[in-house]
Amino acid sequence: MLLYFSVKSKFFLALIFALSWMGFSFWYSQPWYSDLSNEIGSISAYFLITFIAIIPGFMNAFVSIALFLDKRPKVIDQQKYPPVTVLIAAYNEEKSIASTLSGIFLQDYPESIRIIVINDGSSDKTVDSVRNLQASHQNLELIDLGHNGGKASALNHGLRECKTDIIISIDADSYILQDGVRNLVGRYLSDPVNTKAVAGEILIRNSRENWITKAQEWDYFLGIATIKRIQSLFQGTLVAQGAFSLYDRETVMDLGGWPEMVGEDIVLTWKILAAGYRVGHAENALAFTDCPDTLSKFIHQRRRWSRGLIEAFKENPSILFKPRYSTLYVWWNTLFPLMDIAFTFGFIPGIILACFGVYWIVGPMTLSLLPMAFLLNWQMYLKGKTMFNEQNLKVRANILGFMFYVLAYGLILQPACVYGYFSEIFKLRKSWGTK
Repeated sequence: MLLYFSVKSKFFLALIFALSWMGFSFWYSQPWYSDLSNEIGSISAYFLITFIAIIPGFMNAFVSIALFLDKRPKVIDQQKYPPVTVLIAAYNEEKSIASTLSGIFLQDYPESIRIIVINDGSSDKTVDSVRNLQASHQNLELIDLGHNGGKASALNHGLRECKTDIIISIDADSYILQDGVRNLVGRYLSDPVNTKAVAGEILIRNSRENWITKAQEWDYFLGIATIKRIQSLFQGTLVAQGAFSLYDRETVMDLGGWPEMVGEDIVLTWKILAAGYRVGHAENALAFTDCPDTLSKFIHQRRRWSRGLIEAFKENPSILFKPRYSTLYVWWNTLFPLMDIAFTFGFIPGIILACFGVYWIVGPMTLSLLPMAFLLNWQMYLKGKTMFNEQNLKVRANILGFMFYVLAYGLILQPACVYGYFSEIFKLRKSWGTK
């Protein structure tokens, strides 16, 4: 007989273990605190060690236990699937829009799918590509905006044309697997009745291009996928990403549609959560997208994501005080800027110092954190591999990408995030983006 743990029990078991691990880590790190304080002062030492090692260790321990306890409920069989509307905001997507649409045309969804492409003032042949397909696909519609107004504005134009209760947003460069829409809607119909959005699973299809795309493959497959899975377990996925997510149309309209911000998807998701609703995650609703293939594009993407996080806090401050399990993750997000700053201005210089034999920040104590990181990533890999097996997919070998992801990915990621935080604080120029 299998033991049953309620969501509440799982939450507190994970929390107790994580707090215990944090207490042990704090005790174990006392010599490190003492030595570093002698070099840079006690305040700086406590800030760096707390946000480089102690807080990340707490988070990793919580996720590890929650992942171990997570048993996804099955989608209810023999349910009635409703018609849906797919919204695709497109800006200069002539190279990818036909492929994206072909994936939607091939869906095995048992009901009708209405597709609305909103051309946001493209200067290339995006409109021609869509119109060429309209003759053979009666469910494909085009809204051609005369000027570029931004992704949120484009989606809101499409929203006003929607009639179905369910809407799904898809990026113009994402390819949805054949059962993607069915799995996404199935999860929505099977989740608790207060669920008003469900995030799909975003994976990378151009991971063989170079070192930066190889590393991002693991970021999506392990990190991002696992976080969404655990957030969903505790009733509040924090980002129903625009690349492939489902929304209750009436809820989105009541909340004013997509906000015209850099992080329109995270801000909308937090509005849904702040209104008291639940946001789920369908780990088997798969969309493959092209990730940034140059360092500058990657930095630009993560800068946008970080700006979106700050926007979400500014627009929804009350979410920090909602009495629900997912509020813990919101508080985690308040710590990310501090962790990124500590990593950028402490850990990275510490690596440089260690190369010259100075082990104030990076030394034997920090190396002791690596086994836990590898263990957690192995656990996340097994979960992802199980899902792939169920979808008749194979996890491709990518050892070099994995090593870079575990050991060096943060050397680029965290500074890019810090760049994003300061960009929002100092109101630097914003730009159109799909990811």
